[in-house]
Amino acid sequence: MIAISACDPDSFDARVLIEELSAALTAITGDSGKASFAAGDARTARALFLVARGEAGQLLGCAALRALEGNADLGEIKRMFARPGTKRIGAALLAHLEQAARKFGYRALWLETRKVNTRAVAFYERHGYRTIPNYGKYVGREEAVCLGKLLGEE
Repeated sequence: MIAISACDPDSFDARVLIEELSAALTAITGDSGKASFAAGDARTARALFLVARGEAGQLLGCAALRALEGNADLGEIKRMFARPGTKRIGAALLAHLEQAARKFGYRALWLETRKVNTRAVAFYERHGYRTIPNYGKYVGREEAVCLGKLLGEE
């Protein structure tokens, strides 16, 4: 059984997972991604930081949702991570984020990852995300791929 709950992104458990994610991203892309998310991003209205735990309380993964600056209809997924060897954690976190986004009133979710991170791109595509034009600071960055999904009334 997986338990997913909101927590402060500066908590010890959240920091452990964020550091693991940063190390994994550095190995895949050469960049930790740390500059694109601050703990305060998850403490604003219509935002949250999630941690997934297993039956024994072990940390399995994390994810964040924040408002996309300049557009009240759009939420942005950040710091999505499932520990290697875990199954269905990413999908469970994504479903939880999408449900929260609907409750917050977002009509769509956007995210950015690197093209070289093919596992992440494939994961999001399997869950209905499609390539969109690069937005914000990702405009003109050839290494970046942006993905989006319209949220239905599921």
